[in-house]
Amino acid sequence: MSRDEFLARYGALFEHSPWVVERAYPVSGDIHAAFMQVVEAASYEEQLGLIRAHPELGTKSVALTEASAAEQLGAGLQALSPQEFAQFAALNEIYRERFGHPFIVCVRLHTKSEIFELLLQRVQKHPAQEHVEALRQIGLITKLRLEGMG
Repeated sequence: MSRDEFLARYGALFEHSPWVVERAYPVSGDIHAAFMQVVEAASYEEQLGLIRAHPELGTKSVALTEASAAEQLGAGLQALSPQEFAQFAALNEIYRERFGHPFIVCVRLHTKSEIFELLLQRVQKHPAQEHVEALRQIGLITKLRLEGMG
């Protein structure tokens, strides 16, 4: 596969962060592992940029990528009651203030109530732990997206 074909196929896999895919080319072997090696080798600032490129969960953001919108819809996060919306908005704000980036979780693996509970738990973590966990969750998200591409 040419570089242009590779970038066209996988360039949107990481939220608004095509640099991950660009740096992974050419790939021999496990493509997801190659992508995650790029993420792990990236500077802290680049990793933080990748994390910050993700949308907040349970908000009415117009900046959602097609993949994020579908994932949040599947978990019921695009159909929150006014009370649920207010709860998610308040916790998202606390989380963002504490960590400087949005809460990231692989929503395909959880229900709406599980996501809310995880947000409650993780807002109590140390920032270094949350940085690592956010990257781990991005790995899960992209692995499922990649598997869905066939």
